[in-house]
Amino acid sequence: MKHAKHATVGTSAGPAWALGMRSLTHYLSQDCLGGPRPWRAAWVINFQKAGTFFFMALLMWIYQNNTPAAWVYLALHGSYGLVWILKDVAFPDPNWQKKVTVLGGINSFLFVLGWYWVFGWLLISGTSQPAYPLPDYAWFCLCITLCLMGCVLMIAADAQKFFTLRVKRGLITDGMHRYIRHPNYLGEMMIYGSLAMLVWHWLPVVVLAWVWLGVFAVNMVLKEASMARYPEWAAYKKRTWWLIPFVL
Repeated sequence: MKHAKHATVGTSAGPAWALGMRSLTHYLSQDCLGGPRPWRAAWVINFQKAGTFFFMALLMWIYQNNTPAAWVYLALHGSYGLVWILKDVAFPDPNWQKKVTVLGGINSFLFVLGWYWVFGWLLISGTSQPAYPLPDYAWFCLCITLCLMGCVLMIAADAQKFFTLRVKRGLITDGMHRYIRHPNYLGEMMIYGSLAMLVWHWLPVVVLAWVWLGVFAVNMVLKEASMARYPEWAAYKKRTWWLIPFVL
């Protein structure tokens, strides 16, 4: 990692399509209709994350679903939400401390965060009747492994970024960022991918396609446009992968 004062060339605002998508999502989730900004974005996110365990448990009680798949889903999605809260307490992401309008916060929940709760409803309500490609015990093992690995990757990457940038600003090229440039996004994708695999329904695929392409991909493209201002960026980009080693 190099200090920010060494950055002198290569600055780019990013491609027009990504800037347009970022402007749209920012307006909908932060500035919608203007007016007072009584909430922080983190409060909306944390409400959904902290409430997931209790919401899924409530669904299991309402639908009297005590199947192994429902319990595994509760453990994975519910525990991930609680882990997120611990992460936010220990090293909060500055990006989520921005104040948002009431309608912006509601939009964030309705168009992204709330749909994650629909995943669990599909499975627990019996709307989804998954026929997994592998025996149940093997599929559960795969989903649990993917979710746990994703949690570790996301938390470790966010922690490295948070604590490193407190000491020295600049391009982070070691640790979790040594081989891939966006390990935190990969971790999130592994987590929600594992949940979609457990539900085994077409709707989570549509939701994740929207989030991954409309939000994650845009953020990664614009982040790389910003990092291109560092002189060491070209060499770092050449020896690393965008998201998945040896694939992408």
